[in-house]
Amino acid sequence: MTDCPIPSGTSPGAPRKRLLIRTWGCQMNVYDSARMADVLAPLGYAPTEDPAEADMVVLNTCHIREKASEKVFSDLGRLRETKKERAAAGKATIIAVAGCVAQAEGAEITARAPWVDMVLGPQTYHRLPEMVARVARAAGQVIETDFPADDKFDHLPEAGAPQGPVAFLTVQEGCDKFCSFCVVPYTRGAEFSRPVQSVLAEARRLVAQGAREVALLGQNVNAYHGEAPDGRVWGLGRLLRALAEIPGLERLRYATSHPRDMDDDLIAAHGEVPALMPFLHLPVQSGSDRVLAAMNRGHKAELFRRVVDRLREARPDIALSSDFIVGHPGETAADHDATMKLVEEVGFALAYSFKYSPRPGTPAAGAPLQVPEAEKDARLQSLQALLRAQQAAFNADCVGRDCDVLVTGTGRHAGQLAARTPWLQPVHFTGPASLIGGLARVRLTAAHPNSLSATLDVQEHAAA
Repeated sequence: MTDCPIPSGTSPGAPRKRLLIRTWGCQMNVYDSARMADVLAPLGYAPTEDPAEADMVVLNTCHIREKASEKVFSDLGRLRETKKERAAAGKATIIAVAGCVAQAEGAEITARAPWVDMVLGPQTYHRLPEMVARVARAAGQVIETDFPADDKFDHLPEAGAPQGPVAFLTVQEGCDKFCSFCVVPYTRGAEFSRPVQSVLAEARRLVAQGAREVALLGQNVNAYHGEAPDGRVWGLGRLLRALAEIPGLERLRYATSHPRDMDDDLIAAHGEVPALMPFLHLPVQSGSDRVLAAMNRGHKAELFRRVVDRLREARPDIALSSDFIVGHPGETAADHDATMKLVEEVGFALAYSFKYSPRPGTPAAGAPLQVPEAEKDARLQSLQALLRAQQAAFNADCVGRDCDVLVTGTGRHAGQLAARTPWLQPVHFTGPASLIGGLARVRLTAAHPNSLSATLDVQEHAAA
């Protein structure tokens, strides 16, 4: 790691500085935000939720959703006023924009918001201490949006803040797929997999800090191809098997996957690794082969169906979620019908669906035959109605089951606990706070639109 001086005011014994990190987007961004806080902690930064008391504000941005950059600039406008007010009181404020919007629109950010001190892409946050020092020395803007040759994971602190009973662990970054609608290859770079030893070491630390479930993260996590200590390359299936042997690690999940990368060993792991939960997020985006080709997805709807059939053969109780985009340029009513047919045939416990919106620099942004907004709205409403009905049916079908849930905290009502089922559904039940952080045996008793109710198996826990 590059040595850098501690900025003025952060010497040992000085008052602690305050750090506010606002995070948009995927769970990988949440993971990145946590690691940024870890990197900045040795400089004296402690967390705050109040911009008025923050000595440093980091906006960790996402470029996937519509109007992402407008939301960032709106927030920056408010932070400009906060920075002025703090300056009038003699307090300096560092404002940083990180993440995918920073990577894609760094020049525009510095031009439109000159009060921003730092712009950094998702591959450079391990350099934050050096950037803070440069800002303190020169009082000028610092821009770091390259794709460094060094591995940022090699430069991060080994010990991060505890995440709780559910922990997230990035094992793969970047994407080589170049889907026509997606900015990830341009903002996160080429596919990179962390070495096996690094992943296992971090997983052990997370378990030692209290994690009972670890979710592996990656833009294409099932494309994982990490180097093992003996020089061989492991796929995700083998990595999951090794992680399942860590004492105290009781549950495993992974996201987000690509249908093309569901290999034989990974599918088999779903039936052979008890710790691997029976829930998989597998984005398909469309049920039309013509649209899938236009999206450059590299697979047909039939491949997705075959993968689903094989997963259900390996693990009969597996539940699926997926992503769908309606109104991709050139999509016809018949193409939309093909998507509806696929949804009806496969059945999903949960799904995320969106209207296509152009992303600057992506091939689809300038494609002909853009679908009118009114038509996209109508198609989205019909798809979401079907998906909501399937989610409700799946939740209702779970009522009466006995299962182990991971208790993550308290609910909104007195004596109520919040947990997650093996199928990732939120569930609430009454029980002692001593259960938080562990598994509890419950019976699912009622289904609600977005959660379940349950009763605790009192006899089992009394015996324990």
